[in-house]
Amino acid sequence: MTVAPDAPILFFDSGVGGLSILAPARAALPNAPVVYAADSAGFPYGTKSEAEIAARVPALLGRLVERYRPRLAVIACNTASTIALPHVRAALDIPVVGTVPAIKPAALLSKSRVFGVLGTNATVRQPYVDRLAAEHGADCTVLRHGSAALVQLAEAKLRGETLDPAIARDALAGLLDQPGGDRMDMVVLACTHFPLVEQELAAAAPHPMGFVHGGEGIARRIAFLTDGQPWPDAPSPGIAVFTRVDDKVDALRGALAGYGLDRIDAL
Repeated sequence: MTVAPDAPILFFDSGVGGLSILAPARAALPNAPVVYAADSAGFPYGTKSEAEIAARVPALLGRLVERYRPRLAVIACNTASTIALPHVRAALDIPVVGTVPAIKPAALLSKSRVFGVLGTNATVRQPYVDRLAAEHGADCTVLRHGSAALVQLAEAKLRGETLDPAIARDALAGLLDQPGGDRMDMVVLACTHFPLVEQELAAAAPHPMGFVHGGEGIARRIAFLTDGQPWPDAPSPGIAVFTRVDDKVDALRGALAGYGLDRIDAL
C-alpha cells in the first residue's frame, strides 16, 4: 500500500491522557503529521460498561479514519484498548496499535516483588490484566486499584486549575492500604492520563517508588510499523479533534499547543 507523506498518525483517547503517548511518539518521529482525537462527549471511559465502550470506540474511529485518512491509528487509552481493540482492528483496514499496561517492566524492576497497577475501574477488572500479571509477575504480589478521580485530576492539571493533593494521596492509598502494600516499590500507571500527574503521585508517596507506563514502548512500535514510509520534510501543526467542543476544551488550548496541536476541530 502506498502511503502519502502527509498521511497522519491518529491518536485516540477519551480525553487528554493520550498526550502521554503522543509526546514520546513525536520525539521519535518529529516530522510525522498528527491528529489527536478525544471523545470529550463520551468522557470518562473508566466508569462505562464494557458493552458501551466496545460499541462506541470502533464507530468513532471509523468516522475519524474516513475524515483524516491516517496511515496508522493508536488507541492511546488503556480502557479502550483492553476492551475494544479486537473490534477496532476488525473494523479498520489500517494498522491499529493498542496501549498495554506496563506490567512486564514493573515485574522486571520490582525488588520487593510487590507492585501496584493503578488504572481506571474498567481497566483493573479486565481479564487481560489477570493474564499479564500471571505471565510476567507470577512471583509477585500484584495490587490493583481503580481511580476515576485521578483521571479528572489530569484533565484539571492540563486546564491549569488548582489541584487537590488529596486526590493523588487517596489513589496511592488504594494500593498501599492493601495487604503487602507497605512493601510496594513500583506502580504501573495503567491509564494514559496518569503519567500526566506522575509528579503529584511521587509527591504523595510515603516512601520512594518507581512509576512505569507504556509511552516509550508505543513510540517504538509506531516507528517500527512506519519504517520506510515517507514523511514531510518538516514538522507540521497538529490537529486536535473533540467530539464535544466546550469551555473545558477551550481551557486546554495552551496545553495542546505545547504538544504541537495548534488547530482544534469538532467531530
